[in-house]
Amino acid sequence: MDKTKPLILITNDDGVSAPGIRALISIMAEIGEIVVVAPDSPQSAMGHAITTNSTLYINKISKEGDVITEYSCSGTPVDCVKLAVNEILKRKPDLCVSGVNHGSNSSINVIYSGTMSAAVEAGIEGIPAIGFSLLDYDWNANFDPIKSFIKKIALEVLDNSLPEGVVLNVNFPKLVEKEIKGIRICRQAKAFWAEKFYKRQTPQGRDYYWLAGEFINQDQGEDTDEWALANGYISVVPVQFDLTAHHAIQNLNTRKWNE
Repeated sequence: MDKTKPLILITNDDGVSAPGIRALISIMAEIGEIVVVAPDSPQSAMGHAITTNSTLYINKISKEGDVITEYSCSGTPVDCVKLAVNEILKRKPDLCVSGVNHGSNSSINVIYSGTMSAAVEAGIEGIPAIGFSLLDYDWNANFDPIKSFIKKIALEVLDNSLPEGVVLNVNFPKLVEKEIKGIRICRQAKAFWAEKFYKRQTPQGRDYYWLAGEFINQDQGEDTDEWALANGYISVVPVQFDLTAHHAIQNLNTRKWNE
C-alpha cells in the first residue's frame, strides 16, 4: 500500500455492483488508495445487523494489476467493515465512505440504514466515516451532479478529521448541480413511518405479509435534514453511536429505584 496517499475503505448496502458505489469509487480514486469491501447482493435496511449464525465468505473480484482492490462479501454492510478492518487491510483506513445509497437516509431512516450502519461501525473502530445517500430510488439515478460535493466533503474530513464518536450522515437532494444551494449542517428531523402490512396468500394458501408505509414528518424546524433536502440543500447530520440519553440521567436519578 502507498503510505503517501490516504487509505480509503469503501462499502455500501446496495451491493458491490450498484451504480451508487461505482460512482463513489470513481470519486475516491481521485483522492487516495482504495479498497472496496461491499455486499455481494443488496442488503438495504439491514441496520447494524451482523452475521453470527452462518458462515461468511469473501471473494476478491479485482484482478492482479488492477488499480483498485475490490472484494465482495456474503454478509451485511457491518460485516464488510469488520472483515475489512480485521482481515483484509494491513493498516487502519484514513477514511471510510459508505454509499452512495439509492434513496434517502434522512431523519428516522438512519436507524434502519445499512449504509449508515457501515459508517457507524467504522466510527466505532476509530475511523473517520461518512455515509452518502441520494434522494433518488432509481437504480439508474444520475450521480454526476453530486460528485464534486462528495469529493469536497471527503477532503474536509480527511484534512480535519471528525469529533470523537461522531460520523456524518450526508443526504443529497435530487437536483442538477447548479440547483443545489449548498451544504447545511443539520439535526435529524423528528419523523416516523406510519406502517402498514398487506396480508396476502401464496398459491398454496399460506399467509404472507408485505410491509408498506407513509413517511410522516412532524418537524417544522428549518434546521433539520428534511427541511434542507426539501429546499435544495445537502444535509449533513453529525451522528453519534453513543446511544445514552444523557439528558435523561438527572431526571431518572431523582426516582426511588432502590427503595
